[in-house]
Amino acid sequence: MARPGSGVLGGGYSSQSMARVVVWEWLNEHGRWRPYTAAVCHHIENVLKGDARGTVILGQVDVQLTPYVIDLQSMHQFRQDTGTMRPVQRNFYDPSSAPGKGIVWEWENDCGSWTPYDMELCVSIQNAYEKQHPWLDLSSLGFSYVVDFDGMSQTNRQSQRKRRIRRRMDLAYPLIAGSIPKSQSWPVGTSSGMPCTCQQCMLVHSTRAASNAGISGEMMETDGDSDEDRRVLALPVKNLTGSGPVHPALAGMTGILMCAAGLPVCLTRAPKPILHPPPISKSDLKPVPGINSIRRKTKKKHLRKGKNSEDVVRRYTEKIKTAPDEDCTICMERLATASGYEGVLSYRGIKPELVGKLGKCGHMYHLLCLVAMYNNGNKDGSLQCPTCKAIYGEKTGTQPPGKMEYHVIPHSLPGCSDSKTIRIVYDIPAGIQTTEHPNPGKKYSARGFPRHCYLPDNEKGRKVLKLLIMAWDRRLIFTIGTSSTTGETDTVVWNEIHHKTEFGSNLTGHGYPDPNYLDNVMRELAAQGVGEDNLKD
Repeated sequence: MARPGSGVLGGGYSSQSMARVVVWEWLNEHGRWRPYTAAVCHHIENVLKGDARGTVILGQVDVQLTPYVIDLQSMHQFRQDTGTMRPVQRNFYDPSSAPGKGIVWEWENDCGSWTPYDMELCVSIQNAYEKQHPWLDLSSLGFSYVVDFDGMSQTNRQSQRKRRIRRRMDLAYPLIAGSIPKSQSWPVGTSSGMPCTCQQCMLVHSTRAASNAGISGEMMETDGDSDEDRRVLALPVKNLTGSGPVHPALAGMTGILMCAAGLPVCLTRAPKPILHPPPISKSDLKPVPGINSIRRKTKKKHLRKGKNSEDVVRRYTEKIKTAPDEDCTICMERLATASGYEGVLSYRGIKPELVGKLGKCGHMYHLLCLVAMYNNGNKDGSLQCPTCKAIYGEKTGTQPPGKMEYHVIPHSLPGCSDSKTIRIVYDIPAGIQTTEHPNPGKKYSARGFPRHCYLPDNEKGRKVLKLLIMAWDRRLIFTIGTSSTTGETDTVVWNEIHHKTEFGSNLTGHGYPDPNYLDNVMRELAAQGVGEDNLKD
């Protein structure tokens, strides 16, 4: 049976003036833009029409997103219970593409639930499906997978592991008309005038680019005929194992065409990240100077119990007799009126119209709204101001039991040749979720443990280690959630404190040299309430 048409924009229409579909996306810690659902995008667009600099409360449309708000002025998503901030963007797609039709492509994760593809992948998969291609190789998009439409499966080209995929109908994403803001653009594709990313087109364009570069290189040559004056062009091949943007067979064809044009050819193989140091004997492992212990453990008996929300709110606020004429940024109602949680929450000692001011920063909210925000977190006895992120009390997380070890190894990190290296080893086993986790009583997985991380063994590196030990004791390093890399749910994931897991290179962005890393991670720790001032205690 024939599949529906691809819906490519017809001639005679300008992409700058016709309707297009809006998809709002957030940036995960791995640099990939993840789309919000169509329902959430409709909600954001409705708020945007009323106030382009307003705040979007995502919990109003999806209860699973209750802790999250979006500040349209700064284009950031803020999680109220942890203080985590992530960039968001407003992306545009052809109305005839997958989001315009409400089509969602998903793959089955290890827990048996379904995870949607990134929107870029979803659009490409749907285009191939509508053109009745039997399969689609995702290598050109940076993923080592082949999608088989006949078997509705996805196969990893390296491990040959196969997963089920599915195509389902959902609400179509919002459709808007008018000119596209200069800061936004249509996604790469035929409708934007950009080259197609199929392997055949990549071959043609890479050959054309190489020819043009060769001509330019000849014009720039000096009078000499030495090898140093000649430019050798490299093919766009990340590696020759099939996981690069161009298949090795096509790379070979490109080489033949370039040779025929009289151009020199250099087939390159991408370097592999160096994740671990050379083998080290136990006798070479030394304690970190200035730190007495070599390991920390978190057991079930260390897990903090919840504290009464009313008592916590009263501890850090003082009541305001006359409320100012401004909004409560939690419920977005005026402070002079009742809290938006009136009728939703009921506490004998806290009336909906009561307003409180936080002690350190002075920001004001309905007391009932602060109670609701506290109940939405892990109830550790601390509060975090949703406006300025000031932390009241000692913030703790929901990290499951495990152990943290640290020692000095006799090797230097790239860019840190004058010092040895601190190696941190985190090890967390799988287990059962408790009441503080997303799904109490359900099993959680722990992939990739033990995890090895690295710091330079210098004064600043040791200071960061002390702060990380404190963050571990407060259970802030890991949490249980959904992996942004694999989409697996109910698994142990990093908790917004970045670590360097690549020892001898920086190909993934998680290695060295990185002159700003130690300062950046100290800022991330401070945002979790673990600052340098804590080390003086």
